[in-house]
Formats: sequence, structure tokens, C-alpha cells
Amino acid sequence: MPDTIPDTDPIALFDTWFAEAQASEPNDPNAMALATATPDGLPSVRMVLLKGHGPDGFVFYTNFHSRKGGELAANPHVALLFHWKSLRRQIRVEGPIREVTPAEADAYFASRHPESRLGSAASDQSRPLPGRQVYLDRVAALREAYPDGNVARPAHWSGYRVTPHRIEFWQDRDYRLHERRRFDRDGLGGWTSTLLYP
Repeated sequence: MPDTIPDTDPIALFDTWFAEAQASEPNDPNAMALATATPDGLPSVRMVLLKGHGPDGFVFYTNFHSRKGGELAANPHVALLFHWKSLRRQIRVEGPIREVTPAEADAYFASRHPESRLGSAASDQSRPLPGRQVYLDRVAALREAYPDGNVARPAHWSGYRVTPHRIEFWQDRDYRLHERRRFDRDGLGGWTSTLLYP
């Protein structure tokens, strides 16, 4: 069987696969696993949502005071994993992060559902919570103060852009004869491409 993962621009290939996932995945085709590490190298992973992508990278948002925010501040290198079961595909992305601009963060925060904005403003993400009702009461107090949900974006809530230095595409095949292609930045603004044994 010939290669079916083309040796092409990996960002364009991501766009194609992502569009196909949006048409086939029943829930959250933009879900991705985000792996971080502490300064000591201890790994941590959780699911986040892709909120923007293009030639300059992959964007997600979070509370900078969260566990992931602390790990990202200490070690600004991450890995992402997209897994689309309906298509039997996955994409791995590795690279450094940088903060999005305040204007980008404001625009995305304003686009969120009012309840999501209130929930983010009320949350001390990743910190101990004595009981769920404490959090719900904080959301209710903000809802009363901002009935339209137009609470300002907290200064500690923003986004990161992952600049890909490596992208790997994986296609499931029968009998585990999978197909893998890795793209690496070449340092000249382009990419090199390598097929990998499955």
C-alpha cells in the first residue's frame, strides 16, 4: 500500500485532518491532551480545548494560577495530542509556548457564554475547595453583580500559543500496520519530513 500521509506542509495537513474530525467526531473534535512538566521533570497531562490554530501555532486558554499555569511558567515546553477515534487518527505536536496578546485574550473571553465567563472569574482553579456550594455561591454572586455576564477577564486568565517544532501524524491501519510521518522544523522556516516505523 502506498503512503497516504503526504509529505506536504504539516499545518495545511493539520487543517485537512481537523476539518474531517469536525465532521465526524461526536463530541469536542478540538479536544487535545496537554502535557506539561515541573522544573524537576515530573509529567502532568490533562485535556484542554484548541481555540485557534494556524501557521504561528496552536492556542488554548487557562487560568495562570492553575497547576498547569504554574508548570508552564516554570517550564515553557509542552506536548499536545489530538486523538480522533472516529477517523482512527492522532496528531502529536511539540514545542515552546508563549502568551497570546491581551487583545486576543479579551476577544476570546468576550466570545464565551456568559456562564462560562462567570465560572472562570469565580474559580481559583486547581486550589482546594471546601465544598462545591462555595464555588456555586461565588458564581451566583457574580451573576447578581453582572446579570448580563459581562464580567471583565481576570488578569490571571489568558491564553498560550504553542509554536510547533515537531508534528507527527499517525493513521491506524489493519493488523497494526500503522502509518506515521513526522515533520521537524528545519531552522530555515520550512519543515523536514520522515516516515517512521509504527
